[in-house]
Amino acid sequence: MELKNKIAVVTGANKGIGHECVQQLLEKGAIVFGICRSGCSHSHPNYTCLKADVRNLEGLSAAFQQVLDQHGKIDVLINNAGLGYFGHCDELPIEQWHEMFDTNVTGLFYATRLALPSMKQQGAGHIVNISSIAGLEGYQQVSAYCATKFAVRGFSDALYKEVRDFGVKVTCVYPGSVKTDFFRHSENITAHDNMLMPEDVANQIVYCLESPPNFHNVNLEIRPLKPRG
Repeated sequence: MELKNKIAVVTGANKGIGHECVQQLLEKGAIVFGICRSGCSHSHPNYTCLKADVRNLEGLSAAFQQVLDQHGKIDVLINNAGLGYFGHCDELPIEQWHEMFDTNVTGLFYATRLALPSMKQQGAGHIVNISSIAGLEGYQQVSAYCATKFAVRGFSDALYKEVRDFGVKVTCVYPGSVKTDFFRHSENITAHDNMLMPEDVANQIVYCLESPPNFHNVNLEIRPLKPRG
């Protein structure tokens, strides 16, 4: 896909991988809408910040409708919004379980439903879902988070088969540990320079977006080569 003048929506656009995706899409000439729960940090003529919580269907629908009212289509959706809490299964607060599923899974589902009709109508589009290596294998003390990311993996695998005949691509990304504020909820792990850099993960996402029309990268697993230095 040639990204210049394409209409892209990025959820969780204010931090980490989402922030870097916005930056690199703008550099490619795309028209980008960032969905954030609070104010956005980008300032660019081709960037619009839409305040919405992916867990709230009504607010999210209004944000997507604004994109469609202005441009009539959506070419790219990057489902990046997500969070994780650490804790043993029998100790994790129930509200944290619900917050993770509502954000990581239900919010992703909402955004995808809102973007798909435009993509199917135009016979083209690309949805990128950010999962995690925690969606490929389980880890102790993050069982709930793993459950959400396994759900993203299953949803993505089924969805790409559902929409490929409409010309719509679905790519699921599985990053290892990324140097972001994700680990703010962990007492034992802090971000460090041997983790993946968010700009490098974003670069690989943009590479997938720019692939030829009949080239489909379904799954993208990314890990640091030497995670502990």
